[in-house]
Amino acid sequence: MRAAPASLSSVSAGVVSSMRSPVAPAARLVSQPAVIAFVLAFDVAAILIAGVASRLRAYEAFDFSAALALLVAPACVALILKSRWFYTIASLGSAVHQILAAGVALVAVLGGLLLAHVLLGADIVPARAWALQWLAGAWAMIAVSRLAVSRLLAGWTRAGRLARRTVIVGGGKPTFDLIERLDRSGSSAIQILGIFDDRDKYRSPEQVGRYAKLGKFEDLEAFCREQRVDLLIIALPTVAEERILHVLKMLWVLPIDVRIAALGSKLKLRSRAYNYIGDVPFLPVFDKPMNDWSVALKAIEDRLIAALGLIVLSPLLALIAVAVKLDSRGPALFRQQRYGFNNEAIGVYKFRSMYVDQCDANATRLVTRGDPRVTRVGAFIRKTSLDELPQLFNVLKGELSLVGPRPHAMQAKADGRIYDEVVEGYFARHKVKPGITGWAQVNGWRGETDTLEKIEQRVAHDIHYIENWSMWLDLRILFLTPWSLVTGKNAF
Repeated sequence: MRAAPASLSSVSAGVVSSMRSPVAPAARLVSQPAVIAFVLAFDVAAILIAGVASRLRAYEAFDFSAALALLVAPACVALILKSRWFYTIASLGSAVHQILAAGVALVAVLGGLLLAHVLLGADIVPARAWALQWLAGAWAMIAVSRLAVSRLLAGWTRAGRLARRTVIVGGGKPTFDLIERLDRSGSSAIQILGIFDDRDKYRSPEQVGRYAKLGKFEDLEAFCREQRVDLLIIALPTVAEERILHVLKMLWVLPIDVRIAALGSKLKLRSRAYNYIGDVPFLPVFDKPMNDWSVALKAIEDRLIAALGLIVLSPLLALIAVAVKLDSRGPALFRQQRYGFNNEAIGVYKFRSMYVDQCDANATRLVTRGDPRVTRVGAFIRKTSLDELPQLFNVLKGELSLVGPRPHAMQAKADGRIYDEVVEGYFARHKVKPGITGWAQVNGWRGETDTLEKIEQRVAHDIHYIENWSMWLDLRILFLTPWSLVTGKNAF
């Protein structure tokens, strides 16, 4: 992958000072899915805690129906709010609407549970007392959280830490008209970092309005990765088909949304065919594989299961660590540099399976059957994939997901060539967070990649997973993983 020119960061910094609202450095950005995940997790926890406390106060005991209600209520409230689009950054900025919506959802769900309680012939008086206390407690906690979140969002918005970071491809009058219209629409949803265009300064000026040209098309991929760009707008005329296709071919491997500006286009489609920013129409081309809600839900699922897994497996983890230490000198764990989300390097934890002086942190040489670098205990834990259990710590840190494309070592090779030199569009598998297990692994494409076919098939399965992601697919892969480890081909 081509490195970003040194001048790009300095150019973007210069652009920031000329804009009306500040643009936060990439390192200080606030993740919108993380905000949504926090709010969702807090809602579920608040409803559950209030339910348990009010139940104990009213009855001092639990039965099956009470336990079922405690599980059903948080999920139903969350689903109602999600269906009404209340788990979005725009909606979370309005505390009053959020508090009222949460109250309505709580009344609907707890009222439904109370009605079921009555229809089943139970005593309504203590049940009603429990429901009213539950409603009051949960609503109070959610109301306080919404007030706090709305204030935080307002501050982050003013500091430029939440808006979608945007670049425009194009120049000249079409780009000038587009920027002017976006400014007039009053939309604060995006922050334009600058413009990219391949044409010289005579055909495309170095400055369009208050935005500078940051580079040429060849600089786009590196800049978008480095600056964590969320949205790329193509403002090229439709007659420039070849240039548009050139840009799209470069950018489909990135975890960003791509839109073609339809302002002034002679092609008129139905309104629902367009996406809008303010009142400006855009034709959608690429979308991120998962929206903010999906990323938030997946993050909660990952951390809950990883935490439970570490608790349950702690005796086994301790036993393996002792065995590794007794078998050969050196630490029980080591970290291997691998590609993570958006091509960012992450240190993946593993139990050490090689002699300490022969560990290969960059996987420059594949491990083969009978490899003398592998210890006796190492051979067993590699064969059974037990060496990868410490990656649950990476999941807790947010570096890995439970399910996703496996993170490859940065110097891993197939047929003597680095993976991205073998498979065109290889980096498209990094549009989502990598995982401990994945679709390729449960379909038999794991272990060594000593041939071109093996890495091609692995990447093809990874792309299939990304393009067809759903929570049910994740659960299916988690269910199939133990069976694939027993029956499939594991690492040497």
